[in-house]
Amino acid sequence: MGRSRTNPGPAEDLLIELDRDAGVPLHRQIEASIRASIRAGRLRSGASLPPTRTLAAGLGISRGVVVEAYQQLVAEGYLASRSGGYTQVAATMPQTVAGAGSAASTAQQAARSVVFRIDFGYGRTDVSQFPRAAWLRSVRTVLTTTPNDRFAYLDGRGVPELRQALCDYLNRVRGTLAVPGDVVVCNGYGQGVALLIQVLARRGARRIALEDPSSRDDARVLAAAAGLDVVGIPVGPDGVQVDALDLADADALVLTPSHQWPTGGVLSATARAEVIRWARRRGAIVIEDDYDAEYRYDRSPVGAMQGLAPEHVVYCGTASKTLAPGLRLGWMVVPPQLVADVAAAKLLADRGSSVIDQLTFADFLGRGEFDRHLRRMRPVYRRRRDALLDSLRTHLPDLRPAGIAAGQHVVAWLPPDLDEAAVVAAAARRGLGIQGVGPFRIAGTGPGGLIFGYAILGESAIAEGVALLAAAIREVRGS
Repeated sequence: MGRSRTNPGPAEDLLIELDRDAGVPLHRQIEASIRASIRAGRLRSGASLPPTRTLAAGLGISRGVVVEAYQQLVAEGYLASRSGGYTQVAATMPQTVAGAGSAASTAQQAARSVVFRIDFGYGRTDVSQFPRAAWLRSVRTVLTTTPNDRFAYLDGRGVPELRQALCDYLNRVRGTLAVPGDVVVCNGYGQGVALLIQVLARRGARRIALEDPSSRDDARVLAAAAGLDVVGIPVGPDGVQVDALDLADADALVLTPSHQWPTGGVLSATARAEVIRWARRRGAIVIEDDYDAEYRYDRSPVGAMQGLAPEHVVYCGTASKTLAPGLRLGWMVVPPQLVADVAAAKLLADRGSSVIDQLTFADFLGRGEFDRHLRRMRPVYRRRRDALLDSLRTHLPDLRPAGIAAGQHVVAWLPPDLDEAAVVAAAARRGLGIQGVGPFRIAGTGPGGLIFGYAILGESAIAEGVALLAAAIREVRGS
């Protein structure tokens, strides 16, 4: 823990300080440091930067973290990739916003400042389709019929009406074994997993296992901040490779079994049973992130793991991918032995989520409006997914799409002759935003791939974006 500086050697001319206690992803800290050095004139135009592997070794981090930082700065125009793999400070600087802030605020500002012509950014839902009229009806119902005492402070689990409505929905649609007393309402998945990690750490957990690759913005950062060791479990075509679990020596495991993020694999029934056996044998907890299971197109529904072992699985759900992330509504079905501790942590964090929003969502669920919204959106997202797959077949037939049967994104694996980082950088120069799989790897190794988020793009924009990507790939192959 603490601060890590570059060691003497090839990376010594690039001063970067990493604060692993800051709660800011390391790649964002690297971006902010290089960006500040360029703006201050410490790095002149045309100056060469250390190779990603060299800088990663000097900082004691994985190469993928440095690749992610370089890619972002190339996209912003601060850096330029040169043939032969060299990265230099760009000859012409982008316009900057006056004023300086913390590393976290600078990184957030930079992430928002890049405007792509077309952006295949992942993790977004089409908020323009939010069912405002139906939601407003539920708001009016809540404001006119709710007893006064419901607007007072409640316990950390959330309002009873929403906990009951969630149990009715999840047991019916996701196959959970949920009871209202075990449900804790939270402000989205991010807060939910933060509360769980806090509770597990206080109960003596020392190591948490994550899928590799997996999201780098939630459990990975939060576990490290809580002092837990983080270990990656390799992911295959069908999800996490359960035969590696025993070697991990972990107290908890974070899974996306119904649609692995980002590769899209579905954990088989046999593998799920093996994970449950592992959890029972070790007394471990499985955190099931069921982030987008409602959107499926070419397959039968896959039930939640929580229904197999409610005493060992925490089910996590959210309205962010189905309605809108701005609602900040999430929920957890927690094993009975953890409910009191998680509810207490929620109370300590913020005294509970908005009562009006909880009651509105409860009414929205009870009226069947949530089901109707999902039935309306599935064909919309399916058409966009189909447009993406058609365009890939037409323009880039040597890319291999995966995880296409559900969700709001597709991964396409690159052929061996293409370098993932080079493709991402070439795409950015054409105004196309797309992420590679590499930055989400924990061990830092694996085949190159691209993540196509298609939820907010129309069919014509998707086709145009794939055509731009094809031109970028031709450039990479030509160089």
